[in-house]
Amino acid sequence: MIDKKSFKLSIIIPCYNEVKTIEKVLDRIDKYLSLYQITNYEIIVVDDYSVDGSKEKLEKYPKGHNIKIFFHKKNLGKGAAIKTASKALKGDIVIIQDADLEYDPKDYHKLLKPFKNKNVKVVYGSRVLNKNRYSFKLSLAANFRVFSNYVLTTFSNIANRQKLTDAHTCYKVFRINVFKQLNLKENDFAFCPEVTTKLSNKKIKIFEVPISYKGRGYDEGKKIGLRDAFIAFKTIILYLIKK
Repeated sequence: MIDKKSFKLSIIIPCYNEVKTIEKVLDRIDKYLSLYQITNYEIIVVDDYSVDGSKEKLEKYPKGHNIKIFFHKKNLGKGAAIKTASKALKGDIVIIQDADLEYDPKDYHKLLKPFKNKNVKVVYGSRVLNKNRYSFKLSLAANFRVFSNYVLTTFSNIANRQKLTDAHTCYKVFRINVFKQLNLKENDFAFCPEVTTKLSNKKIKIFEVPISYKGRGYDEGKKIGLRDAFIAFKTIILYLIKK
């Protein structure tokens, strides 16, 4: 991992209706930051108008100098939550962390290690590169998501002339100067293809590292569906045209 004293880590957590997992995610982040001896960090949580009790849990969560929590007054989308968090960033490296525990903070050391090289500006955590990604039988819905991610990543690679294995992963890590250059516009799931296409337009290389992944079913709160796949296709085309 890079020298822990040489940078400040910013962790952005967009949250929408994750009452069962939001505290667990925060506790797990705290556990692994302590394990990896990362003391210079900030956690920025943005609740996107949750209606399941997430907001109330966050209001009661112990506040410290390392954690900031913002609340949207209406549901705007994941991209909007990330944009809200971006206004408060004070770190050198930024990690996007979902609030649902599908992505495990234990992988932070993998995500940060490439930044030892000063030429590395962006790292994606790839679920596909992890050969042990699926140690359980996948449901029909999960198989559909795997296939959809493959199709979307393939389309993104062709459109952006890239060779990514997982363009739509949650784990996207940036140097702060690159993140701010993106000038994010999208409010929903379109944030993912917007970022990848804009990085490609700017000819910024994206590095990938294998990560663990525990996918949820729709009965467990999974929110991404077929509509989001169409949004992703449209967004890639939109930002290629704006190039």
